Amino acid sequence: MKTIALPNDTFIPKIKDLIDEGHTVTFHVRGFSMRIFVEDRRDKVLLGPCNEKPKVGDVILASVCLCGATTDEVISAPRYVLHRVIQIEGDRIILRGDGNIIGREVCEQKDIVGIALGFYRKGRQTPDLVTGLKWRIYSRIWIFLTPIRRWILAAYRHIWLRLFPIKLEQ
Repeated sequence: MKTIALPNDTFIPKIKDLIDEGHTVTFHVRGFSMRIFVEDRRDKVLLGPCNEKPKVGDVILASVCLCGATTDEVISAPRYVLHRVIQIEGDRIILRGDGNIIGREVCEQKDIVGIALGFYRKGRQTPDLVTGLKWRIYSRIWIFLTPIRRWILAAYRHIWLRLFPIKLEQ
């Protein structure tokens, strides 16, 4: 299968158009911010419309502003991320990637492109649905482990990935 790489500024608006028409969209994820459960170029996300305000724990694709780790100061221009909702403060939705230790992003409902319905992991042909027991358990455990993620992620990168390298789809 031939792979075409497009810049997010071109690709994401097309995804948004399809989702706004009521379609679901599947594509390979890029980046390491959702590690351990979602891997760069190996896994795919299944996105659908986000018709209501997301809940803490949901994974969304949104246009965001990067905020400082300890302040609300905006330190970069808007960009797109596929991250987990960690907090909701009125109209503000605060996100953080599962593989991130300190950074967080902020968006509003209008900035959401879509919500993750499932993930095709490790080359599987059927998705792990976010409503499924397995994904809910993974998510709850990983959120609970937030205070010690730094060490888990370091062990994953420096030990696990050396023993079990990631195999990308052909």
